[in-house]
Amino acid sequence: MADKKKNPKAPRVPMPEQPAEERSRNFKEVALGYTREMAIEEAKRCLQCKKPLCQKGCPVEIDIKGFIAHLAEGDIPSAYKVIKNTNALPAVCGRVCPQEVQCEGACILGKKGDPIAIGRLERFVADTFDADSACEILTGDVACSLPNDHLKVACIGSGPSSLTVAGYLAAKGVPVTVYEALHELGGVLVYGIPEFRLPKNIVAREISALWTKGVQFKPNWVGGRTVTVEDLFEEGFDAVFIGVGAGLPWFLNIPGENLVGVYSANEYLTRVNLGRAYDFPNYDTPAPRPRNVAVIGGGNVAMDAARTALRLGAENVYITYRRTREEMPARVEELHHAVEEGIQLQLLTSPMSINGDENGHVESMTLQVMELGEADDSGRRRPVPVKGETRELEVDMVVLAVGTGANPILLEATPGLELNKWGYIQADSDTGETSIKNVFAGGDIVGGSATVISAMGAGRRAAKEIAARLGVE
Repeated sequence: MADKKKNPKAPRVPMPEQPAEERSRNFKEVALGYTREMAIEEAKRCLQCKKPLCQKGCPVEIDIKGFIAHLAEGDIPSAYKVIKNTNALPAVCGRVCPQEVQCEGACILGKKGDPIAIGRLERFVADTFDADSACEILTGDVACSLPNDHLKVACIGSGPSSLTVAGYLAAKGVPVTVYEALHELGGVLVYGIPEFRLPKNIVAREISALWTKGVQFKPNWVGGRTVTVEDLFEEGFDAVFIGVGAGLPWFLNIPGENLVGVYSANEYLTRVNLGRAYDFPNYDTPAPRPRNVAVIGGGNVAMDAARTALRLGAENVYITYRRTREEMPARVEELHHAVEEGIQLQLLTSPMSINGDENGHVESMTLQVMELGEADDSGRRRPVPVKGETRELEVDMVVLAVGTGANPILLEATPGLELNKWGYIQADSDTGETSIKNVFAGGDIVGGSATVISAMGAGRRAAKEIAARLGVE
């Protein structure tokens, strides 16, 4: 049995990582994960607070105190079961969730030192737990409810919110069918997040457990075209969950966006991730290989695009952002890794135009120099142009990572579905139900660009409501 002695004053156990000079040219995972000894040592730092603020900081309210207590004892199966009570995808969340502003941000140890490395511990437990069955992968328990053939639920989209709904209901014996527009399952987990942050086999393992438990997956079914909400009810489905994400890229409407060599981050990352262009020629999907790349934006997607371009051989990769580093919305860890790998930040700059050569190919970008003015409605200081000051950046590829909106295909094909002023689905915050009875929605299609864990939280709330209505609580 592990030593029970807590050591909250001990420094946070560092995460082993590939050296920056090595990882910047390969697509292997950057963070290598804790060993058992490291995980137990870090778990022992936990104070086991009577009122754990970390749990309130978690969008799916994992019993963090509980799973860490089991881990400190070396009891990985019990720790996994506690996590799985509320989190459908712990191996995913442990890698990509912004713990620093959620669970770890609320940790009391963070007030005077380093918070518990909750995400790293969650990842360790999920990666290490040795399940004997699909039911154990889904719930941490050896038994799940038998299928109830009189019920059935459909999910449109196979991203984190839909996978959460499918897993929750499948464990309770409700047959679920998931329709996915693309040829591969996983949604943004597969096409959006690079291999070096979230290996594809991690997502495949979670989906495989759902397959084994009876969830039916139908790729190449486009919501609003090859399948509609009305079709599903006519086929006898009792409820429908819409989790199609927000995959319509935004542009800046500046001169030169139609030049050869300009990509939305969606297109660029999908080509590299879903098409496995990072593994060319083993996969016959070549990616553009420019010398100098500019990525416009300051969020996680911008970091992913920039770090991907570097790994594909670019000599210089720039991130242009109109505010300062302190205002960048990207995760602190991702920004740190990007800079460590050699990504160059062009701060307080805003693109004015993308310039092309006589053949219509990108050759440079004109940037407006900015400064910070008064705070805007978001509380951040507003960037304002410095009159007469511009900068030229020599680039041969530009990637726009400035946000996404709701794809209208399914929305326009669903009469009676109410949208909010931003064009996303209007859904009840507690149940996820839309303006159509027994039609639920969650994730980016409701809240815009959000985190994986918040999408899963929305899926869990909807799944609980669906289960209650079907009488399988």
